[in-house]
Amino acid sequence: MSRLLDVCETTVSPSYRLFGLVDTTMGAETFDHDADRSKWLLPGPGLVYLQVPSAVVTTAIRLESWTTAPALPPGQWAGHEEVEVDLPEGELGLQTVDGGLREIPLVLPSPGTYRMRWQWVFNPDTGPFTSPLQGCSDLLATPGGHEAALGGADQFCLVRIWRTATA
Repeated sequence: MSRLLDVCETTVSPSYRLFGLVDTTMGAETFDHDADRSKWLLPGPGLVYLQVPSAVVTTAIRLESWTTAPALPPGQWAGHEEVEVDLPEGELGLQTVDGGLREIPLVLPSPGTYRMRWQWVFNPDTGPFTSPLQGCSDLLATPGGHEAALGGADQFCLVRIWRTATA
């Protein structure tokens, strides 16, 4: 049975339609140059970036550390993706091109390989939002039910992280 270990809630202002969750020991690394830009998540060594619509100025984020893969949360989401990433130290930070790296107090059990499930919604009051994905310019859905989590932000992301292997 999966158990919640730690939670961190914060906000970030994406820049250049991106923000990343990175292992703080990775320095100025970035996602792989050959990353598939038709996907929302752009992985790299010790990090993953989320592409966001250009209309997103503020993103509210809830990061959760779990013992094993948690159940899917209830409600409708505008999008979701999963990715696996090696975290050599397991100390996390949020990174933007303009804002640099900001450490976050989310506790992970140890360094190692982690699975991350990212889910997000957009604020129907601040849209419309257009897809940032390469080759796609669709208007994005803005399902309700997440108003409290949005708290006035343009986007809310729920990121659930669990270890798949130790370093």
